[in-house]
Amino acid sequence: MPEETIRFDPDIKSLFREKDRDAMVRIRGFDLWSYDDVRANADAIVAQLEAGRMPCDGAWPPGRVATFRAWMDGGMAD
Repeated sequence: MPEETIRFDPDIKSLFREKDRDAMVRIRGFDLWSYDDVRANADAIVAQLEAGRMPCDGAWPPGRVATFRAWMDGGMAD
């Protein structure tokens, strides 16, 4: 059985809270709820997630990080 494609709107965007979005707009100038912005910054985002430095108030559980990585590895579907 083929795996279901991980998509930005239903699967990735919802991982980022409003306060994560607001902080990133303020600090780095890009929007975590924007497909184009997340796609353009995916390498930097996943590096921070995997290092446990993002979000700033505590690391994501490994499953969330794996979902983001799988989205990237799967071609970053919108």
